[in-house]
Amino acid sequence: MRRSRLFCSLLLVAATGLSTAGAQSAAADRGSPSARHAKPIALDQVIPAPASVKPGKDPYTIGGRTQIRVPGASGEVRRVAGYLADLLRPSTGYPLPVTGKDGRDGIVLRLGGKDTKALGAEGYRLTSTRHAVTITAARPAGLFHGVQTLRQLLPPSVEKRSKQHSPWKVAGGTISDTPRYGYRGGMIDVSRHFFTVDQLKRYIDQLALYKYNKLHLHLTDDQGWRLQINSWPRLASYGGSTQVGGGPGGYYTKAQYREILRYAASRYMEVIPEIDTPGHTQAALASYAKLNCNNIAPPIYTGVEVGFSSLCVPKKVTYEFLDDVFREVAALTPGPYLHIGGDEAHSTSHADYVTFMNKVQPLVTKYKKKVIGWHQLTAVTPAKGAAVQYWGYDKTPAKEREQVAAAARKGAGLILSPADRSYLDMKYTKDTKLGKAWAGYVEVQRSYDWDPATYLKGAPQKSIMGVEAPIWTETLSTNQHLDYMTFPRMPGIAELGWSPRSTHDWNTYKHRLASQAPRWEAMGFDYYRSPQVPWRK
Repeated sequence: MRRSRLFCSLLLVAATGLSTAGAQSAAADRGSPSARHAKPIALDQVIPAPASVKPGKDPYTIGGRTQIRVPGASGEVRRVAGYLADLLRPSTGYPLPVTGKDGRDGIVLRLGGKDTKALGAEGYRLTSTRHAVTITAARPAGLFHGVQTLRQLLPPSVEKRSKQHSPWKVAGGTISDTPRYGYRGGMIDVSRHFFTVDQLKRYIDQLALYKYNKLHLHLTDDQGWRLQINSWPRLASYGGSTQVGGGPGGYYTKAQYREILRYAASRYMEVIPEIDTPGHTQAALASYAKLNCNNIAPPIYTGVEVGFSSLCVPKKVTYEFLDDVFREVAALTPGPYLHIGGDEAHSTSHADYVTFMNKVQPLVTKYKKKVIGWHQLTAVTPAKGAAVQYWGYDKTPAKEREQVAAAARKGAGLILSPADRSYLDMKYTKDTKLGKAWAGYVEVQRSYDWDPATYLKGAPQKSIMGVEAPIWTETLSTNQHLDYMTFPRMPGIAELGWSPRSTHDWNTYKHRLASQAPRWEAMGFDYYRSPQVPWRK
C-alpha cells in the first residue's frame, strides 16, 4: 500500500514537472514577463547618433506574419531586403518573406518618393508605427544604412545565429538621417600580417554596422606584397611569401581581390587600394634586383622598423614598374581613388622625393584615378583632384600642420586620421599587451573627443572629405586581436564622420557605447573593457 501511494506521488511529481516545463517553454516562446514588457531601444540610442529623432507612440513588433516589402523595387533594393531577411531570420525564427507587393504593414523598404532628394546618396528616413517600419531613401545605399539603424533598434540577441526568445520591438517615431561627411573610412594593413579574404569580409561587416563607406587596403609594405600583378609576378609569389616574425604571409589573386571588392560593394563600401611608395618597398626591392640602384636584391624583411627602404628614383625602370602596377590595379578597381602612400620615406632625399612624386602622380591620373597620399605628399604639389591623408597628431610641429592646411587651401582634399586619436592599433594604456605607443596611449574618450571640422587649423571646411580609422598590424595577427583593438574605439570614429557636431558629447555617448557591448558579445566579438565606459554588469 505504501509503495502504491509512493508510486502515485511520484507520478504526480513527474506530471507537475512536465506541466511546469511546458509552461516554462510556452512562456519562453512568448518571452518572459519582464521581456514582454521591456521597453524597446530608444531611437536616439544608436551609433552613429542620428541627425534628427522624433519619438512616437506605439512600437512596431516583428512577428511570424511579418513580411519585408519592396514595392516596385529594383534588383538592388531586393538585395538589401534579402540582406535584412538573412540578418533577422536566424534569431527570430520567422520566415520574413520578401515581397514586391505594397502594403501598410510589415517592414517596408521604399526607394524614392516625396522629400527623398534632401536625403542625398546615403541618407534615409525610418518611420516606426504600430503597423509598420518603413525605411525610405533616395538611393539604395541609404536603405542599407537605414537597415543598420533598424538592426541596432532591435534587442542585441537579434545578432545571434540561432533562434532567440525575445519581443522584437522597434520603438515608435521617426529618424531622418544624413551623413556629415561623405568619406568615412576604415583602413586595414594586410602587409605586416596577412589576413584572408574571409577575415576581410568579417572586418567589412563590422565597419558596415556603423555606416563606414570606404575600405582602405594597405596592400604593400616592407614585410609583404599582397596583390597579384601579372606583369611582375614575383611581387606576390616571393614578396608576399612572409610577414612580420617570419610567418607564411600570403597574397590575393586577382579573383580574390575582385571578391573582396564585390563583398565590400554589397555593403555599399568602396575599396581604396594602397601601393606604398617610394619607401615601405622592401618586399618589391627583394623581389626584383633591377629595382635597386645597385642592382642587388636585399633580403626579405620580417621586422617592424620603418624608413630604411626606397625605390631607385633615377632609374627609368622604377617608373615602368609603377606604370605596370598602377595599370593593373586601376583596371581591377572601380572606385575613383588609388593611394600611393608617400610617408616615412626617410631614405629618399627631399629632392628625390619631389622628383619621384612629380613623376608618379601622373601615372595614376593616366589611368583615370585620383591620387590619395599620406600628408607628406604636401611636400610637393598634389595632383589636381588629389586628397591627402593627415596622420599627424596633436604635437605635430605647427610648420608641418600648416603645410597640409596650405595644400588644402589650394584645393587638395583632406582625410583626417590623427594617429593619437584615430589609429586603432595604438595601445589604450601602458598595460595593453597588443599594439604600439609611438603616438601615445589612446583611450576611448581621447579617440572620440575631437572635432574633424576644427582639428587642422587653417584648413577650409570645404576641403575636409571626412575621417578614417586605420589599424596597423605589426602586433596583430588574428580576428581576436583586431576585435580587441577595434572595439570600442571604431564606433566613435564613425560617429565623428556621420553625425552632426551637435550630437557629439562624451558624457552621453559613453552610455550609448556601453549599450553596444551585448551586441558585440552576441556576434562573438572581443573588446576592451575600458574603465571610462559604464559597461552594464
